Amino acid sequence: MALKIFDECINCDVCEPECPNEAIYQGEDIYEIDPTKCTHCLGHFETQQCVEVCPVDCIIIDPDNPENEETLWARYHELVKSDDNNK
Repeated sequence: MALKIFDECINCDVCEPECPNEAIYQGEDIYEIDPTKCTHCLGHFETQQCVEVCPVDCIIIDPDNPENEETLWARYHELVKSDDNNK
């Protein structure tokens, strides 16, 4: 499942640089997470880095994007392959 940032976000800027997939970006009002890039940090870290650094605990599993671990791993491999092709 992709993660989602909720309205409690205070735009503190700490989550965006922590995302290894560059899935977090500044939205119109708050930071947002691109569900096509979010892997819960699988392949990079043991924990979700954005959740670890968020001072207001406003990042949760997105109920609108249910995914299993196999899907997240497939996304990770696709993103890594895409990064390698862009070098």
